[in-house]
Amino acid sequence: MSSSRINALIAWAAHQHGLSADAITLAPAGGDASFRRYFRLTLPDGATQVVMDAPPSQEDSQPFVTIAHSWHGAGLPVPKVHAADLEQGFLLLDDLGNTPLQQLFTDETRVRGYHNQALTLIADLQNRVSPQALPTYDAALLGRELDLFPEWCLSAWLDLAVPDSWKALRAELVDQALAQPVVCVHRDFDAMNLMAHDQRLFMIDFQDAVAGPISYDVISLLRGRYWRFNDDQFTAFILAFHAQARRDGRMPPSIDATTFLHQSQAMAAQRTLKVLGIFCRLTLRDQKTGYLARLPHFMDHLDDSLAGLPAHADFAHWVRQTLRPAIAARLSEVDT
Repeated sequence: MSSSRINALIAWAAHQHGLSADAITLAPAGGDASFRRYFRLTLPDGATQVVMDAPPSQEDSQPFVTIAHSWHGAGLPVPKVHAADLEQGFLLLDDLGNTPLQQLFTDETRVRGYHNQALTLIADLQNRVSPQALPTYDAALLGRELDLFPEWCLSAWLDLAVPDSWKALRAELVDQALAQPVVCVHRDFDAMNLMAHDQRLFMIDFQDAVAGPISYDVISLLRGRYWRFNDDQFTAFILAFHAQARRDGRMPPSIDATTFLHQSQAMAAQRTLKVLGIFCRLTLRDQKTGYLARLPHFMDHLDDSLAGLPAHADFAHWVRQTLRPAIAARLSEVDT
């Protein structure tokens, strides 16, 4: 970040409070896989807020602002946007502290409890916010996401041929996603995007929200970066979510528990394959570090998902016999 931009950010943040630039302090408060950066603003009285720096040439902050206002108005736990300058790419937000949910995963009992709390938050999101104003998670977008896997993981990183079984799996995963009820989807409902603050979980990083499959956020949570549930535990979470969605009216009677479990396994496979592609792209194209080290964890997720899709045993066999060894060999050659 250039000194001129940081100076402009400080001046803007100070102006929002009617203060001079030397009356406030800004300290780095983290970043993410995008070009956004965050700073903690400390005011003379000790109160704090977070300033988001999102360069307009690289990040469009309008969706974040629009969704934040909508979800906050619906009573959902999201940071309030106190000020926004979209031309400069500066936003002033609530400070939600320094505790993303994964930091609280200290033992299995607490993990299950926090996941149940997060699943309740997903239900609140789906119940309180209409998906109509959001972009549609359609077949084209689902397909583009899936194609990140052969493009970036297989071709660009591994130099590995796409298996013959890929075409049928790709079509099935898109079809199963489109067969689900359409709800408001956060789209990255992983523990890192849930902040524990004031004994509540707050959602962040929601600018890519879409109108899409009811299972997507559930899968982002249950098959995310920081924990692996066994098959019985995963199934129990899915069935409990299905039962609650039936009671709330979000799940039609035509989708029984067995069908929804199959749809969820397909959704998990779709998201995991997308993640494998994205992590390779972040490494190769964006020169981001640390993402390759996460690949084995998501390979475990992929195995778990494909085990629930017996019609695609050929692809699962290729994953075990070809993809896994290729990834292991490549990781041994590079600094993850």
